[in-house]
Amino acid sequence: MTQVTTTSDSTPKPGGQPAVELANASRWYGNLVAVNDISFDLYPGVTGLLGPNGAGKSTILHMLAGFLRPSNGDVRILGQPAWRNTEMYRRLGLVQEQEAVYVFLTGYEFVLASARLHGLPDPHQAARAAIETVDMEEFAGRATGTYSKGMKQRIKVAAAIVHNPDVLLLDEPFNGMDPRQRIHMMDLLQQMAAAGRTIVFSSHILEEVERVADNVLVIVAGRLAASGDFRAIRKLMTGRPHTFTIRSSDDRALASALIQDPSVYGVDLDGNESLVVRTRELSAFALAAPRIAKEAGIRLVELRPTDESLESVFSYLVEQ
Repeated sequence: MTQVTTTSDSTPKPGGQPAVELANASRWYGNLVAVNDISFDLYPGVTGLLGPNGAGKSTILHMLAGFLRPSNGDVRILGQPAWRNTEMYRRLGLVQEQEAVYVFLTGYEFVLASARLHGLPDPHQAARAAIETVDMEEFAGRATGTYSKGMKQRIKVAAAIVHNPDVLLLDEPFNGMDPRQRIHMMDLLQQMAAAGRTIVFSSHILEEVERVADNVLVIVAGRLAASGDFRAIRKLMTGRPHTFTIRSSDDRALASALIQDPSVYGVDLDGNESLVVRTRELSAFALAAPRIAKEAGIRLVELRPTDESLESVFSYLVEQ
């Protein structure tokens, strides 16, 4: 089993029961495999599920939330099976990607309903505290149907944390938020993790995960492609082969000059009056190319990476 340990200070947690466990978990729909034999253990801290749309991130979260039964393997929250375990919700909060709010309720009424469903001794105080935590006091009296997407996201978070859960699951939580709201929510998640909670959120945006998560699980086509500290994941991503398209005033002469540089391991003329250059040292090549062209008296017209899409990065990780 791949064990991913997350703590608020990024140091291993000594022993103890993992807050979140997947053991050889799979989920399929007929012939479609949404999640394929994934294993990991998580402890308090922030973990980001990173991957392109359709990778299986939401399916993993729905299995953790007990909404989907794993077709194979085991899924546990706080030591208990997640599937249809209603008692688990006393210690778990969930924020789904869908705008699952009752548009006729005010924000306060929406969070209050959650507090009452959890049987809290003072639901009104709990609702007010949760709304204040997500910085929505000013809008609590408005109907949620009048909210922007970012406001709906925040009021959903308030409803999910009203009972102070030990585990919080969030599916694309930053969608629709403006920059100020995003920073506030990122800080909130880190504060909750520092207080001992286990936070798991999904995203297809690299910068979101880098900003918030202690550790990262890279999910591609239902598989766990990479896991661990974000710095290690970033190094693996940037250390992969890179391809650049270059157009210049003399492509043939530039090709001869570039192939002599140690950062370059391949140069091709693609027939469209441009070069295709391959390198595994992204930073070194980015510095070397302009210098080499200048020394050779060649004018650069275009220097463009051709394989920098998120999908290409994930595809490379899967092949490792």
